Amino acid sequence: MSSISFLADFQQPFFIGVAGSGMSALAQYLQGTGKNVSGSDRFFVPGQYNEIQEKLEAAGIRCFVQDGSGISAETDLVVASTAIEDTVEEIQKAKALGIPVMRRSELLALIAASKKTIAVGGTSGKSTTSAMLFDILEGAGMSPSIISGAGLISIMKEGKIGNAKVGEGEWLVIEADESDGSLVQYKPEIGLLLNIDKDHQEVDELLRIVGVFKNNSRYFSVNRSHPLTAGFSADIARDFSSDENITAGYQARDFKQEGFSIQFRVNEQDFRLQVLGKHNMENALAATAVAGAVGVSMKDCADALSKYEGIYRRHQVYGQKNGIWFIDDYAHNPVKCAAAIQACQPVAPKIIAWFQPHGYKPTKFLRDDFVKEIAAVLRPDDEIWMSEIFLCRWHRR
Repeated sequence: MSSISFLADFQQPFFIGVAGSGMSALAQYLQGTGKNVSGSDRFFVPGQYNEIQEKLEAAGIRCFVQDGSGISAETDLVVASTAIEDTVEEIQKAKALGIPVMRRSELLALIAASKKTIAVGGTSGKSTTSAMLFDILEGAGMSPSIISGAGLISIMKEGKIGNAKVGEGEWLVIEADESDGSLVQYKPEIGLLLNIDKDHQEVDELLRIVGVFKNNSRYFSVNRSHPLTAGFSADIARDFSSDENITAGYQARDFKQEGFSIQFRVNEQDFRLQVLGKHNMENALAATAVAGAVGVSMKDCADALSKYEGIYRRHQVYGQKNGIWFIDDYAHNPVKCAAAIQACQPVAPKIIAWFQPHGYKPTKFLRDDFVKEIAAVLRPDDEIWMSEIFLCRWHRR
């Protein structure tokens, strides 16, 4: 149990595995608030270029090889993800020096408690919805902060990693992860629930976790068009629906996709975004519902989203050659993979999807769901190919 209770309790945190998407976001956020941040990563090798290291150092974060040399008596907090075992050399050094050790989700909960936080939860769409909501609040002049699991293209254009930004306003947008159960640690001003599908855990366990998330949120907004989330509704006026037969305070209808853009209406407001897929209409709808709850007009939401540039590896279009489009997407569970394929179908008569499963246990756990969901969307000429399963494991030093 860490002795750290408030952000003011430390000034020189050290991150083990600082190059990871979740860890780098927290490191950049704390650096942006005036902390003196440093960190190490196993991918930092002397003499070898590392883009993440370069961008962290450009933000003022000192980077070290993963040998314990970055931790000193001046370090007053060590942050580690759950993937890093207590046997790792740097954890052992921190304990020997009496430095508090905190897990990534604990630190995010601590940061969330320091702001008026909007926590975006759900199996799919968290990164995209968080980015869309950030853009809406930014466009409305609220100068929000964000801690995301993926880089926003608009922030990446500033030469940054793009997954964190400290604004001057009172609102903070975060992703609340259900996969490791850390969702229950956050007590946000607004909790947003997008969907619930089998992913890292069985649905019954996800329902239990979401119940705690709802109870911890001051206000709660849910997707009423998703069968498993509708039961968590606390206020229909704050809820949203993409099903014209299911009533909610924010109702999307008249969806249409033309090439790489989508258009639809929310209540009486027209929206047009340069993204793919009906799932992105639902993400934009969710972001609009929350933005409306904090005072942003529907028109301002539509104006902001018309300029939305997307996030890294979420239907990211790299280009076209010889009539073939190349698109990269991070989809990794059955529902996400099916949605990613389906969203590309209006663009071309044939889709060739190449999928690399992540981890042996998750792939076995979701095998039947992958077959069911992907088979349901493939057209006769579409193909899906699969690489060897990618094994991601923390190796002891």
